[in-house]
Amino acid sequence: MLFQLSAPVPKHPEPSDSAKHPVRILHVVGRMDRGGLETWLMRVLQSIDRQQFQIDIMVHSQEAGDYDSEVLVLGCRILQCPYLNQPWRYPFEFKRVLSTYGPYDVVHSHVHFFSGYVLPIAQVARVPCRIAHSHNDHRAVERQKNWIRQGYLNMMKRSISRSMTHGLTTSQQAALDLFGPSWAEDDRIALLFSGLDLSPFRTEVAPDSVRQEWEIPADAWVIGHVGRFEPQKNHDFLVRVAAQAMRQRPNSYLMLVGQGSLQPQIERQVEELGIGDRVIFTGPRPDIAVILLGGIDVFLFPSIHEGLGVALVEAQAAGLPCLTSDVVPVEADVVPGLVKRLSLDLSIDEWANALLTHSRHTPRRPIRETLPSLEESPFNMENSVPLLEVIYAEAANQ
Repeated sequence: MLFQLSAPVPKHPEPSDSAKHPVRILHVVGRMDRGGLETWLMRVLQSIDRQQFQIDIMVHSQEAGDYDSEVLVLGCRILQCPYLNQPWRYPFEFKRVLSTYGPYDVVHSHVHFFSGYVLPIAQVARVPCRIAHSHNDHRAVERQKNWIRQGYLNMMKRSISRSMTHGLTTSQQAALDLFGPSWAEDDRIALLFSGLDLSPFRTEVAPDSVRQEWEIPADAWVIGHVGRFEPQKNHDFLVRVAAQAMRQRPNSYLMLVGQGSLQPQIERQVEELGIGDRVIFTGPRPDIAVILLGGIDVFLFPSIHEGLGVALVEAQAAGLPCLTSDVVPVEADVVPGLVKRLSLDLSIDEWANALLTHSRHTPRRPIRETLPSLEESPFNMENSVPLLEVIYAEAANQ
């Protein structure tokens, strides 16, 4: 099936046996924490017709995820298969999940290269619809790995190609990473941008109340970032750029939203840079739109690699001027004029000066100007979920 974003999409696709036999879908993820992929999947669960589509989530962890309670409230099950480091055991445990909680019409895998291990098992179990979903572009990092790793990646890519019935990707760069240079010629593969729930951005936010929560002066200039404290997000570079900009602009602050393994290291770094009293670590937050609308003046996003950069799209929805690395897919530039791109090869000083200049020359846009660009785009969850429903419903008709 050639699945295209431009194709007409029925709002309520009918599975073969409708409400009596809902389409059963198993999503495979690492853990349901507050990341871009997991937040998107939560929005899918909240938006999809749960009478027609019954969804479970299989995780590769025994630790609780940030979204677990919300997943369970929606009537979905969280199934554990924490055996990534035991490849001889994993197939048996995965088959046990499929036989115990299935049968499933769809296995939708979000674990990137490891989908080459997941989908063949689903194929042997005769799951009719098997989806490999690419959410990231690791090419710059993977090129530096040894020949053993390269061999593994090539094997996984071949396995994915043989076993998938559909491929989805958040951007052209993410497609190149998982599906290779000829992905556009494979009519099984389609772009599906990570949709946003735009309703929180339509709510009026009082900046004073947001800043009071974090003891930020009302007239402060606040640099913001949303992302996990992991190497991909480049926090070490980010805080050095912010520190240089903060030296040049008095009464400035840095707000970092997220959590991750590198947070203790970054907390030490901001102290060493002398800006510890003006850096706010919010931890993971469910109210990202409120923080973007009321707490931040300019968005800094120097990622080393991205599949799309959903946080960058959210920052544009909030009307913020954004400075991002040029490796972030251009599909994330949604609101004209808000995003400026720079090479990570440039110096800290050049990035800091660009941040100051872009913020000064690019005024914040009101919501009435930014939301129309998003409401009619594939980034609107109301537009993207029906595309998934089409694929899922077709699986039930096979």
